[in-house]
Amino acid sequence: MKIADLITWFEAWANPAWCESWDNCGWQIEPGVLQESARVLVCLTPTLAVMEEAIALNANLIFAHHPLIFSPPKSFRSGEPITEMARLAFTHNIGIYTAHTNFDQVADGTADVLAQILGLKDVAPIVPTQAELGYGRVGLLEPFLTLQELLTVIQNRLTPPDLIFSPSADLQQVVSRVAVLGGSGAGYISAVVKTGAQAYLTSDCKFHQFQESRDRHLILIDAGHYATERPACDRLAQKFQSLNLDWVQLSTKDEDFRQFFQA
Repeated sequence: MKIADLITWFEAWANPAWCESWDNCGWQIEPGVLQESARVLVCLTPTLAVMEEAIALNANLIFAHHPLIFSPPKSFRSGEPITEMARLAFTHNIGIYTAHTNFDQVADGTADVLAQILGLKDVAPIVPTQAELGYGRVGLLEPFLTLQELLTVIQNRLTPPDLIFSPSADLQQVVSRVAVLGGSGAGYISAVVKTGAQAYLTSDCKFHQFQESRDRHLILIDAGHYATERPACDRLAQKFQSLNLDWVQLSTKDEDFRQFFQA
């Protein structure tokens, strides 16, 4: 399959026109690879480490969730990460394509995969955007779990380096309805409360957002940005493999960007 055909297939599923106005979905760098047979490296974040991996593996497309460019650069200077990414992309003929907020909304996108990992049933978007699409997912646990059991499931299945949850929560309380949203989802707390969810799994939550969730009787669970979005990248790589591409692989150089000190 040519890269142009792969992108056509993908955009029929997750249209870049659905991305938010502040976002930058679609081609980040296209150095003239559209008619080449697709050799794809899938990643969460396009970084120099991922680019070096793509070069070593002879990939010609980096397919990322996070955009390389969020806003137009004012200059390109030697040594700056975006400049180096662009230089290497054109030197080695490697395209960089991003699916961000459009990928967040679709079936088997970032939120939907999280809901599947937790085994949620009767799933619906937290914030619908159009027919059968939307941000986040909310559904029922079957069987119901205590909060302690739910946290254990999250820890075992997502393996975050650090798992944070509301301090006043009772670990033995039974949880039946759970909301999930991969990445930075604390801004959706009000919408989650309206769904009747008892617990909300997301990431990048601030101190006062934990206070807000406590005051609104919602258990807020922060598993980290990487742990909540990386599984959808794995699923995307599996989808690409089913298309019988020339070659596709999930990056092994994706980074969490955080370390947790243990004395």
